[in-house]
Amino acid sequence: MNIFKRLLRIGQAEIHSAVDKMEDPIRMTEQGIREMRADLEKALESLAQIKAMAIRAKNDKTKKQTAAQDYENKAILLMTKASKGELDMEQAEKLAKEALALKESLLKEASTLAEQQEVHEKSADEIQKNIDILKFNITKWENELKTLRSRIKVSKATKEVNKQMAQIDSNSTISMLERMKEKVEEEEALAQAYGDIAKKTSSVDEEIDKAIGSDAGKVNDDLDEIKRKLGML
Repeated sequence: MNIFKRLLRIGQAEIHSAVDKMEDPIRMTEQGIREMRADLEKALESLAQIKAMAIRAKNDKTKKQTAAQDYENKAILLMTKASKGELDMEQAEKLAKEALALKESLLKEASTLAEQQEVHEKSADEIQKNIDILKFNITKWENELKTLRSRIKVSKATKEVNKQMAQIDSNSTISMLERMKEKVEEEEALAQAYGDIAKKTSSVDEEIDKAIGSDAGKVNDDLDEIKRKLGML
């Protein structure tokens, strides 16, 4: 007897197909858990009813067995009184036979009740196994749901961070670095240009000084010659 038509609904192919189509896995998992909880409630109700039937069958069987034993005791008592002359033997035998017949009828009923009890108990055992499986699956999927929620939360956060980092890299950092690189290259080129100008200026000054220096020496020599001629030296 299978009362769990949707026991493994979450694991069925249509669920995977739906998830592949980007349907909300959390919503579907929650729905599956709600369905399993509804099945569990029905299963527990059925289990209680079947166990109650087994208990009633057992109690009725015990009553029938007790009543059968009472009729057997009465038959013995009747024959005992007849043997003592306290009761007519023919009447005692008649009543004893009726008591024994009732006893046999009660024992048959007790046997039927015992069979019913066994059937109910086996059914209860099967339902209990299904309930255990259902509880296991509910616990499993509740844990899966917690994990799924955490993973989705982390993935969303990671996506946002990566998105921001990607935007920063593409729109800000790389552009800034490129501008800084260009600026440095401009400064380096400008420094080199000033250096070249400074070198050229120094070279010109040196040439001028060199040229002036030669002429100044000759002028001084001529001046000294004139001073000697005038007797100033």
